Amino acid sequence: MNTLLQIAIDGPVASGKGDIAGRLAQALHLTYIYTGAMYRMLALSCIEQNVSTKDAQTVFALLQKISIALEPPTEKSTHPFVAKLDGRDVTERIFKQDVAIGSSDVGTIPEVRRWMVARQQAMAKDKSVVMEGRDIGLRVLPNAQLKIYLTATLEERTNRRWLQFKAKGLEKPFDEVLSDTKLRDHQDTSRPSDPLQKLPDAWELDTTSMTQEEVVERITQELRHRNLL
Repeated sequence: MNTLLQIAIDGPVASGKGDIAGRLAQALHLTYIYTGAMYRMLALSCIEQNVSTKDAQTVFALLQKISIALEPPTEKSTHPFVAKLDGRDVTERIFKQDVAIGSSDVGTIPEVRRWMVARQQAMAKDKSVVMEGRDIGLRVLPNAQLKIYLTATLEERTNRRWLQFKAKGLEKPFDEVLSDTKLRDHQDTSRPSDPLQKLPDAWELDTTSMTQEEVVERITQELRHRNLL
């Protein structure tokens, strides 16, 4: 492996970014950075302090006061990272639906995104990492050795989210999840600051009919093909 290997993974909601990035980082012994957790922690802080996630000025002021950190998982962790907000482990809490909705709001605020990008770049400096999000290849790791754009059909991504809700005991109508997925896509692709897009130098991988193991293996093959492994 090269001295430094940085892999940027972007893509729409439920394209498999999180699970794949975590598995890939583990397989290659790289640091995994889930940037979405940082936006989720900010959204959670807004909820806890009764700050509207749509109030850009107040949200940005709050961001500068709180402490958000991503730490390696422990033996008891159910995720490949530990999310800490002001020193508290909030890893499970940030995956609740109210936080997910709030994170979409705060993620559209240009000042917030600029702050987050600078923080994420500092976290990845001089490290071999797998980082995933929605503007990683564009802003955070523009010089990543491999930029991946993970995608899947709208129907498949909606089904994945529907199954995730069901696994958590939340019985949501499929049509409701479909509408929400479309809304998330619209928010991601139309936000004024660094909208989600497939970059010209990104390698696109459609995960619609693939298992997570198959996706990780295909990415590993691509890394070898590019002499990065």
